[in-house]
Amino acid sequence: MMRSLYSGVAGLKTHQTRMDVIGNNIANVNTTAYKSSSMTFSELMSQTTQKASGANATTGVGGTNAKQIGLGVKAGAINTAITTQGSAQSTGNPFDIMITGDNFFVVSNGSENFFTRDGSFYVDGAGNLAMTSTGYNVMGWGVDKTTGNIKQDTVTALRIMSTANMTYPPEATTQANISGIL
Repeated sequence: MMRSLYSGVAGLKTHQTRMDVIGNNIANVNTTAYKSSSMTFSELMSQTTQKASGANATTGVGGTNAKQIGLGVKAGAINTAITTQGSAQSTGNPFDIMITGDNFFVVSNGSENFFTRDGSFYVDGAGNLAMTSTGYNVMGWGVDKTTGNIKQDTVTALRIMSTANMTYPPEATTQANISGIL
């Protein structure tokens, strides 16, 4: 009798954990870059009351399975879908960026680099692309100024609002079309 009560209590506790995971998914449905979780169940333990036996060729009797009584369940794992893509939504902010596939943004707090899938960005006072939630600078590969090639060895802060990006050398007009009524 006690064994069945312990088994039931273990099931209820584990089901409560699953409900916590589901509740967390629902609570974060509108959180930027939230990655959903799922839970797998695992057998806690079982008690063998009778061993298994193999077939006996001399008597012609077949084998029997072991008799085991399950003693409950536990949470096997809580998996986070870190690389799955969420649905695209328009925010009206040109600096909100969605990343697809198994990729991450690199952001920096000034001393360490971190990986994130949160693409909610803004331009800070220095002209750098930064995370809305933390203010960390978004990092990217630099460009060699002499060759124009991308340097993939280190990442630097993405300064998207600089004097070099705000102006472009003038170019003379080579062709024009005019239409109208005279």
